Amino acid sequence: MDFGIKNRLSRIIKAKTGKTVMLAVDHGYFQGPTTGLRDPGKTVRPLISFADCLFITRGMLRTCIDPKSDTAICLRVSGGPSILGELSNEDITTSMEEAIRLNASGVGMSIFVGARNEDRTISNLGRLVNEAERFGMPVLAVTAVGKEMGRDARYLGLACRIAAEIGAHFVKTYYCEDFYKVAEGCPVPIVMAGGKKIPERDALQMTKNAITEGAAGVDMGRNIFQSGNPLGMIKAIRSIVHKGASVEEAFEIYSKK
Repeated sequence: MDFGIKNRLSRIIKAKTGKTVMLAVDHGYFQGPTTGLRDPGKTVRPLISFADCLFITRGMLRTCIDPKSDTAICLRVSGGPSILGELSNEDITTSMEEAIRLNASGVGMSIFVGARNEDRTISNLGRLVNEAERFGMPVLAVTAVGKEMGRDARYLGLACRIAAEIGAHFVKTYYCEDFYKVAEGCPVPIVMAGGKKIPERDALQMTKNAITEGAAGVDMGRNIFQSGNPLGMIKAIRSIVHKGASVEEAFEIYSKK
């Protein structure tokens, strides 16, 4: 891994703790104006300084984020179908030149293991890695699995290992039972996806479990910006990820208005 990739990755995964708190706000690229993200700028503004990295599309970055922010950017560069279509039919939608122009610290795309277009999304990842490494840009592979495949350690472990084998520099995946097996089988850092909105204490427990079992951090969206206290929630997540706080300690932080 060359200097540029290491340097950019260190803006996302902090060297002091070896961990990251990423704030995912890329949902609109296939879901449209998701609850909590109808006005992305308003949602992100109070939260961004507490995130190590923002996972976002170029359109929202250009229009909704203060360019003076010093929070790292991981740019979502895949897309195509909406939630009404076949999600696995994604392609690469944003050039590496655009990522450089927007001063991204990383780029991210989805692979759909076990889905109809599995082979094409994995090949797309390979092409993205080839292009990104020419510019010293780290690549995040976001693992998704087909509808017939459970989100368990066997299949998530398969997806993460494939992503690493193809060349992703870090991987985002869901939490599952025996998550440590997924982490052990993946030689690059794993960031836990927050997934659908769940009760706040459950989201904090899931975060604690993932970090304990080997995750390098979280990329959480709905469980932060759809929570009852988004600012308190991101602070609580940070306390677990970077300071090793207990779930009880983190929930106290969340509960403070």
